[in-house]
Amino acid sequence: MTKLRTVERKVVSPDQLQKYLNMWRLQGQKIVFTNGCFDLLHLGHVDYLSKAADLGERLVIGLNSDQSTSNLKGPNRPITDEKSRATLLAALFFVDAVVLFDEPTPFDLISAVKPDVLVKGADYTLDRIVGADVVLANGGEVKTIEFIEGYSTTAIEQRIKNS
Repeated sequence: MTKLRTVERKVVSPDQLQKYLNMWRLQGQKIVFTNGCFDLLHLGHVDYLSKAADLGERLVIGLNSDQSTSNLKGPNRPITDEKSRATLLAALFFVDAVVLFDEPTPFDLISAVKPDVLVKGADYTLDRIVGADVVLANGGEVKTIEFIEGYSTTAIEQRIKNS
């Protein structure tokens, strides 16, 4: 049997993720979770994710599926498919696992992961962060990270349309 490359091992099912989580917890590692669509990976995403990774030893990303992204962002999104988005995220050295979810919010996934740290962008307030109540009830932390101004998929999409 051929050994899977690291990137392929990082894109996991919820069941596979539980095995990783169990192993990391046994090793006493702090687990950080964030989520999003991450369509057209750009500098703002990389900066945000690297700062999130710095908040613990393991970074898990909940990635909106194509259907979930389309429901959130509109019929013209995602621009890149879920397999491409998951693979690009998994290729980042500071990302430890990427798991897709179809639901409108990652609440069920956050409830299953029970991260030590839940991270969202600073455009969210604590009362609007899905799963914050679950994380806080389990003794975890909820953190927000400022975005780099001028970097968003929507802005990139508009620049492409206008050129």
